[in-house]
Amino acid sequence: MERDYFAHETAVIDEGCQIGAGTKIWHFSHIMSGCIIGENCNIGQNVVVSPEVVLGRNVKVQNNVSIYTGVICEDDVFLGPSMVFTNVVNPRSAVNRRGQYARTVVKKGATIGANATIVCGHDIGEYAFVGAGAVVTKEVLPYALVVGNPARQIGWMSEYGHRLKFDENGIAICPESGEKYLLENGRVRKMGK
Repeated sequence: MERDYFAHETAVIDEGCQIGAGTKIWHFSHIMSGCIIGENCNIGQNVVVSPEVVLGRNVKVQNNVSIYTGVICEDDVFLGPSMVFTNVVNPRSAVNRRGQYARTVVKKGATIGANATIVCGHDIGEYAFVGAGAVVTKEVLPYALVVGNPARQIGWMSEYGHRLKFDENGIAICPESGEKYLLENGRVRKMGK
């Protein structure tokens, strides 16, 4: 059967994976059984995608990322170089906690920066932006910009990845797209045209 995705000759792809058309899997990456990878994804060098992980369409996974069982990334997610997910809150070498993996959902359009760590069980909202090196220990709201260890929110981001500056009416305009956003009751949403 002819495949409609690209895998470098050094990549290891286990039986029972679903990989979408147009996806590229690069050097020394391992795609484990039972995972689902959507169309037009880019899986960088030295990436591990563990069993039953789900990646939506157009997910970009940079080099040296491990995506462990329990992680779901929706469409258009960006995972920066060497960022890390965990899947057990209290790991011990001598205690087998297989089957106790916590679920983490990274929502549509979110970005996780280089060397960030996402402690399991904490979802990342739509179009949220996790800064490089941040350690996420709680849920991240949609459009939120979080940095530091532990990660704390310092602002809001547009869908194009620009920091939003809100006026006295709680309205901000993305400098690249011209789209308007409303800050209301501690949450941001994109306004209709």
